[in-house]
Amino acid sequence: MAETVDVPGDSGTGSPRPLFAGLSDISISQDIPVEGEITIPMRSQIREFDSSTLNESVQNTIVRDLKAVGKKFMHVLYPRKSNTLLRDWDLWGPLILCVTLALMLQRGSVDSEKDGGPQFAEVFVIVWFGAITITLNSKLLGGNISFFQSLCVLGYCILPLTVAMLVCRLVLFAEPGPINFTVRLFVVIIMFVWSIVASTAFLADSQPPNRKALAVYPVFLFYFVISWMILTFTPQ
Repeated sequence: MAETVDVPGDSGTGSPRPLFAGLSDISISQDIPVEGEITIPMRSQIREFDSSTLNESVQNTIVRDLKAVGKKFMHVLYPRKSNTLLRDWDLWGPLILCVTLALMLQRGSVDSEKDGGPQFAEVFVIVWFGAITITLNSKLLGGNISFFQSLCVLGYCILPLTVAMLVCRLVLFAEPGPINFTVRLFVVIIMFVWSIVASTAFLADSQPPNRKALAVYPVFLFYFVISWMILTFTPQ
């Protein structure tokens, strides 16, 4: 039952009227826009679901990751200031380079006690322990770079030294002598400088301006140790 109220001024009779009787005379203009959305954009949700990596095959995932690693290799071979290695970091490339370098630095020997096993472990530990030490040093100096981003850059920049190791292995097939050593020395120095330039191109902006020298010095020692291992390598 509708609620009523006495209106004294209504025709002087004081007869009761419904409380909301006057609302029926109010009209809403058709020109007033209605704001807000009442529909769900299903098409955009379907597109986002289709582009998810959870639905792609293993083959597509491997191909996509290999293409990403190849693009990062190109950035190292042509070093320039870029945040590609920092933004899309991964450790697949550094792992591949580290294993390849350790395998090439193995010394083959007929003696079972010197089968080259320890050399692989030594190279693997030196590379990763050195990269972790440089990363911690960068963080202590106030660098605005994450732990895994620094490992990614340092690992990918081993690529020039890996190429130097490959060239040195090929040169060592020739007759040993002063010319042989000179060629290997020249190649190692060029690739050593290349690694330094590539790594500093990616890491320079992540350090405070007054501490860049302190951050670059351990990087220099890191690649110098690897270069020395490559230069002094002699197969048995």
